[in-house]
Amino acid sequence: MDKTTIGINAGIVWRLLDNSNRKWEYSELREASGLSDRDLNAAIGWLARENKIEFCHDDETDTDSFFITMNIYI
Repeated sequence: MDKTTIGINAGIVWRLLDNSNRKWEYSELREASGLSDRDLNAAIGWLARENKIEFCHDDETDTDSFFITMNIYI
């Protein structure tokens, strides 16, 4: 795995998150993206480093969700 591949995979995840207005569970992202756990984790890390992804943990169901937020400065 190299930076180019991680960047491409981050783009795949970003488009999935950007084209929907909802939270995604990890398993849903893995299935929809077709990425392996290793590749998906690297892509999520890339997006997190760029502050392009938000995380949410539901203690009741013990699930993690991912989503993007729109930052608007006026």
